[in-house]
Amino acid sequence: MLVTTSSSEFSAPGPRYNRRGPVRWLWSHLRRHVLHLTGFLGGSLIMVVLNSAVPQLTGAAFDAVLGEQGEPASALWLIALTLLAIVSARGLFDLVARLSSEVLAKRLERDTRDELYVSLLGKSQTFHNRQRVGDLMARAANDIRQLSIMVTPGLDLIVDSGLTGLVPFFFIAAIDPRLLLVPCVFAVLFFLALWHYMRRLNPVATRMREQFGDLNAALNEAVRGIEVIKVTAQEGQERRRFRAHARRYRDSFVRNGLVQARYLPTLLFAFAMAGAMWHGLYLHGMGVLTLGDLVAFMGLMSMLGFPTQMSIFTFSLVQIGIASSRRILGVIGAEDELEQRADGHAAPITGEIVFDDVTFGYEEGDPVLRGVSFTVRPGETVAIVGETGSGKSTLTKLVPRIYDITSGRVLVDGVDVRDWDLDSLRSQISTIEQDIVLFSRSVAENIAFSLGQRADREAVVRAAEDAQAAEFVAELDEGYDTVIGERGVTLSGGQRQRLAIARALLTDPAILVLDDSTSAIDSATEDLIQQAIGRILDGRTTLLITHRLSQIRWADKVLLLRRGELVDCGTHDELIERSRLYRRIFAHYDEAGVGDGPVEGAGDGATGGAADGASGAADGADDGPVLAGEQGGRR
Repeated sequence: MLVTTSSSEFSAPGPRYNRRGPVRWLWSHLRRHVLHLTGFLGGSLIMVVLNSAVPQLTGAAFDAVLGEQGEPASALWLIALTLLAIVSARGLFDLVARLSSEVLAKRLERDTRDELYVSLLGKSQTFHNRQRVGDLMARAANDIRQLSIMVTPGLDLIVDSGLTGLVPFFFIAAIDPRLLLVPCVFAVLFFLALWHYMRRLNPVATRMREQFGDLNAALNEAVRGIEVIKVTAQEGQERRRFRAHARRYRDSFVRNGLVQARYLPTLLFAFAMAGAMWHGLYLHGMGVLTLGDLVAFMGLMSMLGFPTQMSIFTFSLVQIGIASSRRILGVIGAEDELEQRADGHAAPITGEIVFDDVTFGYEEGDPVLRGVSFTVRPGETVAIVGETGSGKSTLTKLVPRIYDITSGRVLVDGVDVRDWDLDSLRSQISTIEQDIVLFSRSVAENIAFSLGQRADREAVVRAAEDAQAAEFVAELDEGYDTVIGERGVTLSGGQRQRLAIARALLTDPAILVLDDSTSAIDSATEDLIQQAIGRILDGRTTLLITHRLSQIRWADKVLLLRRGELVDCGTHDELIERSRLYRRIFAHYDEAGVGDGPVEGAGDGATGGAADGASGAADGADDGPVLAGEQGGRR
C-alpha cells in the first residue's frame, strides 16, 4: 500500500544553511552552535598561548641559574610556581576545547543527517527512481560519519596545529625580531608544499568516497536480490562483480596513501631546526642573545614540529570530509521536479478527477501516456484496463502528484494538482498496490502508519477485521504488537495485502486507488475482502486497476488504454460489444487462468476476438469507438 504524504512539511521553514559550496555549508552548520564553537576555538587559543609560555619560562630559568647575580633560588621558585599554574590552566582549557569539539562534531553529524533525511523525504519519486539505494545509504551513513571525523580529530587538530604554528611567532619576535628569519622561510616553504599536497589529495579523496558509494550500492543490490542470485546459481558471478568494486575501492585508498607518502614536511622541518640552531648560535656569539634566549627560541621552534607532523593526517581527514560533504550536498541540492506552492489549495476533497489532454513520460522524449482525457465524477468507480505496459499504474500516480505531467492538466475538484497543497491532497488519497510496502514495526503501527499517533487501537482492530486480517493477526505471537520483518518478509503475500487494505480502510480516503490489490489472495479470502472493499466504495471515488471480471463489475465505467493512449471508454458490457482489443484482453486472461471465468456477453467473441485481434493488432483497427460523451479522447 502506498499512502502518500507531502513533502511540504519537510520543506517548512527551519535552519537555513548556505549550500553554495561544501565549506560554506559546513560553516553554516557549525556557526549555529556558538557556545561550543567559542569554547572550542577559545579553549584551543588559550591552551596554545600557555604552551608557548613554557619555553619562555624555561629560558628564564637558564638565565637565572647561569646569571651573574647570586642566589637565583627566589627567581627559580617564582618560575616553578608559574609553570605549575600554566600547566594546570592548560589542562583545564584543553578539557574545555576537547569537550566542545566532541559536542560540535556530534551535533554536526546529527544536523546534517537530519537535513539529508528531510531532503530525501521531500524529493519527488522521479528523483528516487534514479538513485541507487546502496549509494544513498553510503551517503547517509558513512559520508555523514566522515563529517564528524573531520571535526574531531581532523578540524580539532588543524586548529591546534594552526594556532601552534602561529602563536610561537609572536613569542619569538618578543625575544628578538631577527630570529623570525628562519621560521618565516620555513613557513613559506611549508605552505607551498601543503598547497601542492591538498591539490593532489582533493580528487583522490573524492574518488575514494565515490568508490565507497559504488561498493555499498553493489552490496545492497546483492543482498536485496539474494534469492534470485541463489536460484540462478550466480554466486560466482556476483562474487567477481563485488571483488571488482572492492578492488577499485582498495586502489583508491592506495593512491591516497601514495599522495601522502610523497609529502615530506618532516624533511623541511629538520632543515628548519638546523638553520634555526645555526642562526641562534650566531646571534648568541655576537652577544645579542643570552643562553636562556637561545633555549627559549629553540623550544618555540620545536613547537612548529606539531603542525608539520599533523598536517599529513589532519588535512587528509579534512579533504575526505569535504569530499563527503560534496556528495551529501549533491543529494540535498538536487533539483526537485515537483515545485510546491507555499499557499497551495487545501480543502476536503469531494472526488472529481479530470485528465485534460495529459502527456507524461519518465524520461524526456519517451512518453508513457499521450493525450489522455477523461472525467471521473465524485463517488464513481472507474476501472482501468489495458495490456501490460499501457500506462495503467502510471496514470493513477499522477492523481496524488507522485510525478509531474509533461503537458496537459490533472484536476482534482476542479483545481490543478500542481496548485494543491501536497499535504492536503495526498492525505485524502490512498493507494493499495500489488507490491506492498510494510515497515519493520508492529502490525498495529503498520496499519496505523498513515494516521500516526491519531489512530487508536480500536480503530486499528476494526480496520483489520474489515480487511479480513484479524484472524491471522490473532495467531501471531504478540498479536497486533508483533514486529514484522523488513518489507513484511515474515508474512505471506495475502497477509501483506490484507494489512495494506486495513491501512487504507483506516484512512477513510476521498479517493481510493486499487492497483491489482487482491492478486496474491486465495479465492475464499478474496471474496471476503471484496465484500469489505465493496462497502467502502460507496460515496468515494475509486480508480480500479484489475483483470478480474468480478471487480470490473463494480465499475461505473471502464477506461481502455493501449500503448499510453485512451482508446475507448464505457461500461464493461459496452466495451465487450464494440471493442476487439477489450475482448482480446479478457480472452488472454481467461486462457491464462487468471480471470474469473468466461466473460459474460462475449459469447464466442471472446475467443474469436483473440484470433481477430492477433491478425488486426498491427493496424490498431480493433480499438472500437472512442470515448462517446467524454472529453477530447485520443483517436
